[in-house]
Amino acid sequence: MLDKIGIARRIAKEVKDGYYVNLGIGIPTLVANFVRDDISVEFQSENGVLGMGPFPFEGEEDADIINAGKQTITTMPGASFFDSATSFGMIRGKHVHLTILGAMEVAENGDIANWKIPGKMVKGMGGAMDLVASADNIIVAMMHTNKAGESKLLKRCTLPLTGVGCVKKIVTNLAVLEIVPKGFKLLERAPGVSIETIKKATEGNLLIQGDIPEMEL
Repeated sequence: MLDKIGIARRIAKEVKDGYYVNLGIGIPTLVANFVRDDISVEFQSENGVLGMGPFPFEGEEDADIINAGKQTITTMPGASFFDSATSFGMIRGKHVHLTILGAMEVAENGDIANWKIPGKMVKGMGGAMDLVASADNIIVAMMHTNKAGESKLLKRCTLPLTGVGCVKKIVTNLAVLEIVPKGFKLLERAPGVSIETIKKATEGNLLIQGDIPEMEL
């Protein structure tokens, strides 16, 4: 079973040379720490940064350089800063190759709910709705179940939707899954996790074909 760091490590393997990548708040922000050194990747944040680097070491933080989740970050050589209009122009213009988001729920048809729980105050939806409406390649980083042990991979989302039919792949603490027309296709198992455990933790339709390999991190 993976922790948040493990999920980020596995998703980092999906990042390819030359990609422009947007990282959502939460687990996705950790991905920048684990991208291979031999490839060139530009991380974009919708608050107006292109060229984000790993998180700073303690004592080296600059409070003026933050990501969309208001966490302090570092920048790579050649990084640039710009206004939100330019940032969302990049997103809406489909200039981002990969978007990595957290989620509270994902449905078997690729719907995602990640911005609001009814009755709980939120500051706003942020850039998530623009990202899911514009991105062609969306990977979700999330825990497979909630704190009560209930599945977050559902037949249909119960929370307010962020986007419809947009998620391509999901990496959880238990598995890597792909959205296909008939549901969640199981691609990989987390280290030490059985297929039976994944079945029990998945409410939506789970497709299992052939031998399912264990993740390589």
